[in-house]
Amino acid sequence: MTNPSEKAKWLKRFKITSIIEGISFLVLLFIAMPLKYQLDMPLAVTYVGWVHGILFVIYIYVVFPTARKVGWDFTKTFFALVASVLPFGPFIFDRYLTRKEKELAS
Repeated sequence: MTNPSEKAKWLKRFKITSIIEGISFLVLLFIAMPLKYQLDMPLAVTYVGWVHGILFVIYIYVVFPTARKVGWDFTKTFFALVASVLPFGPFIFDRYLTRKEKELAS
C-alpha cells in the first residue's frame, strides 16, 4: 500500500497534468477554432491541436498509474478519463482532487 505522502505526490502530479491538458483543450476550442473558421487561420488549430494532442496522451498515460497508486476504483478512474474529453471536465475533477489532497495532508 502506498503511504499518504506518496499518494499526495501522485495526486499533485496528476492534478498539474490535468489542469495543463484542460487549458490546452479550452485554448483549442475557444481560441484556435474561432481563428480557423472565422478568420481563416487554419495554422492556429494545427499547432494548438498538436500540442493538445500530446498533452491528452500524457494525461491518459498518467491516469492509470495514479489510479493504481492512489487506490481509485473503476468509477473514479472512469470519471478521470471522461473528464479529459469534456471542455471543463478537468477543472471539475480538480475539485475532487483538491479535496483528496487536503484529506491526505491532514
